[in-house]
Amino acid sequence: MERRLRIAGCYLKREGSSHALWINPKTGIVEAVPRHNEIKEPLASKILKNLNAE
Repeated sequence: MERRLRIAGCYLKREGSSHALWINPKTGIVEAVPRHNEIKEPLASKILKNLNAE
């Protein structure tokens, strides 16, 4: 997930205890990404779509 976000130009804004905030600098959109080893595909798709990182 992190690799796909970085390739799309997004970067890590800050990390919390359970979520990390990623930002797309082109759009200014910020999205919370759970800090789990595995994220289910529907959630991953939603996050990538919201950040315009598909």
